[in-house]
Amino acid sequence: MGESSASYIHMVQHLIEKCLIFHMTKDECMDALSRHANIKTVITSTVWNELEKENKEFFEAYIQSHHKEDRILSEAETSQMIQKMSSGSDSSID
Repeated sequence: MGESSASYIHMVQHLIEKCLIFHMTKDECMDALSRHANIKTVITSTVWNELEKENKEFFEAYIQSHHKEDRILSEAETSQMIQKMSSGSDSSID
């Protein structure tokens, strides 16, 4: 079960990283993964928080740049993006 849990967490981390590439906020990422990948928001939030702790400088810069862009994805864009990420997540995980 430990291996399975680690694999699941790694998959969630990978999907969060994809959300970051698309300039999504934490809330947008939690919502998108909940809706389109059936990942509980508490899981996404926990993994996101751990990533923030481990990569403090990156997230500070990310938040600053995100405020400047204020990019909002449409529901269709979000759905399509998450479906692509979910379907390809097994082959693209390290």
